[in-house]
Amino acid sequence: MSGNKILPLEERTLPPFDSGRCPVYVRRLPPCKNACPSSEDIRGHLTQVAQSELFGRSLEESFDEGWHIITDKNPFPAVIGRICPHPCEDACNRRRRDWSVAIHNLERFIGDHGLERGLELRRLTDENQPRPVAIVGAGPSGLSCAYQLARRGYKTTVFEAAGESGGMLRAGIPSYRLPREVLDAEIHNITALGVEIRHGVRIGVDFTLEELRGEYGAVYVAVGAHKGISLEVQGDDLPGVLPAQEFLSRANSGELHDAGRKVLVIGGGNGAIDAARVALRLGAQVTVAYRRTRFEMPAIPSETLEAEKEGIKFEFQAAPLEITATGADQPALAVNFIRTEPGLPDGSGRHRPVPVEGSGFSVPADTVIAAIGQRSDLSGIEGLADQAGWVRTSPVFETSTPGVFAGGDMLSPGFATAAIGQGRKAAGAIDDFLQGRESRKPFIPAPIDASEMRLDYYRIEPRNDHAVELVEGRTGDFREVNLPLTLEEAVNETHRCMSCGRCFVCDRCRIYCPWEAISKDMTRPIGFNMFTDYAKCSGCSICAMTCPCHYIQMDYGA
Repeated sequence: MSGNKILPLEERTLPPFDSGRCPVYVRRLPPCKNACPSSEDIRGHLTQVAQSELFGRSLEESFDEGWHIITDKNPFPAVIGRICPHPCEDACNRRRRDWSVAIHNLERFIGDHGLERGLELRRLTDENQPRPVAIVGAGPSGLSCAYQLARRGYKTTVFEAAGESGGMLRAGIPSYRLPREVLDAEIHNITALGVEIRHGVRIGVDFTLEELRGEYGAVYVAVGAHKGISLEVQGDDLPGVLPAQEFLSRANSGELHDAGRKVLVIGGGNGAIDAARVALRLGAQVTVAYRRTRFEMPAIPSETLEAEKEGIKFEFQAAPLEITATGADQPALAVNFIRTEPGLPDGSGRHRPVPVEGSGFSVPADTVIAAIGQRSDLSGIEGLADQAGWVRTSPVFETSTPGVFAGGDMLSPGFATAAIGQGRKAAGAIDDFLQGRESRKPFIPAPIDASEMRLDYYRIEPRNDHAVELVEGRTGDFREVNLPLTLEEAVNETHRCMSCGRCFVCDRCRIYCPWEAISKDMTRPIGFNMFTDYAKCSGCSICAMTCPCHYIQMDYGA
């Protein structure tokens, strides 16, 4: 065993001293936050729970604080945790090791935790600002803006044309995905801050934009996009042909109880899948036709899979040509299609569908639902629209009219979480406007990539996915289909977060430092617990090489 003895520290051969380089602690942008349209601190709320025991907190305290971390950016965690297509998970560095962290499931768990605990949204100041702000539209973007302004001390009034708040969250999302009591509870949290909502009032009818500008210091317009886009084929105006937005709104409100025996949905987005699964629950046999391949569908893949399990049929690579009336009672319509094949990529990055000659076929239907997109109704605010019928703003969401800001689907239809993020950013810009400050779009650094991390440090661990109600019996009503994680599953899943770019006190830097130059202080805030005595540091880089999350970097002149 000679030659293998452990030498005392003073006799060891150490890496050469480099007086110019030393470790610096740099918090990097995690890719999940970079991909989140509402810029949630995902790493923050996950590690808050994962490090509960390390910092001597109870799980309840950690989940409470996790809820406050999320709601700093997004006041709808229980809603978004149910409906978001979670682009954060597509960006998660953990995918390069095993499976992405189940961020979506955890947000729902934390959102539900906040509702069950009766947690209240936090204000940023107790001061009251003298100039009030008007919000037009009580959808996710308008309510997000109102919330962020209220917590800054502004008196905020929201004007909503519908009889209830929520916008497309209420009108367009079925209750089997988003129970109404969850939506109502999170809207109540916002109004509890003093936000006033006036229902049943429409811009251009009950008031004008000019009147709001005269009465309020600033105006944020977020009327959404509730008008369906026509199929633009012959027969698209026949009775029984209607846009998905109208169909979902009438069904979600309880106005529509029967969709007919056979329903054909045309489109491949989330609205198409929602409409199809709602029609199924109203007793119809449902087919979804989409002009591209299955893999190019923009709908959430898990939603499409569940639709298939429920018995919904799909016709892929099928483009509608015309709709005709059959003249019979059942079915009343027929849609003629032509098969397509993938052509060259278009602006969306997907392949342009090219018709295949001689491949026509017909599908009978009592009801045809067009789910190919939506537009805004800009009646009363036509002056804000461009030639294409959309609203254009500056990078800080100010329109060409000073003091009037805009956001949400009226800029471009997208995810609810994107609308929430725009509302938050617009609130900051409105605050700058009213305070006389210059408002600038914030700088966003490049996110940390998995190639910069030590992935071999992290053990391969199974992902904790939510359970789903059994197909048998679930299509007979609108009860929620996706089930929450258990407490044990939620806690286990937070431990799968790799804390990309921020210290999670793995202790490797301190353990492997040959000069014992690194110390740990658990009284410091989370993420700032390791520090270096530069008088002892040799600049050997071992700490940086052993740091799994790339929080430690070597630099000069620190």
